[in-house]
Amino acid sequence: MGLTFIEGVVTGNNKKRAKAKFLVDSGALYTLLPQRQWKLIGLKPKRKMTFTLADGTQVRRSISECHIALPQGEGHTPVILGEPGDEALLGAVTLEILGLILNPFTRSFEPMRAMLA
Repeated sequence: MGLTFIEGVVTGNNKKRAKAKFLVDSGALYTLLPQRQWKLIGLKPKRKMTFTLADGTQVRRSISECHIALPQGEGHTPVILGEPGDEALLGAVTLEILGLILNPFTRSFEPMRAMLA
C-alpha cells in the first residue's frame, strides 16, 4: 500500500496563508491542520468532536473552518485543529467538497461522479 501526499495552501479569516503537505487519508473524516499552520492563519475553535484513532484510542479535538486550495480545486472545508506532533491529513469530507476521489491504483485524484437525484 502506497502513501499519497499533496501540497496545498490554507487561508484563514485573517487572509493569511500557509502551505501544507497533506497525507491523503480517505479513511479520515476531516482534514487536520498542524498547530503551526492553523495558528499562523488565525483559526479559532468553533466546536469540539471526539475521534477514534486507528488503534482504537479516542481523542477530543477542536474543529474550525478554512479555505483550502489544491492543484485540483479549492473550497471551504472543516478542519481539525492539530496539537503538537500532529501531521497534516487530507480527509474524505474535504475531498467530497472539492468533488474529488482518490484512485487507489494510480494514487491520483479524479473527478467524483456526482448524482443529482
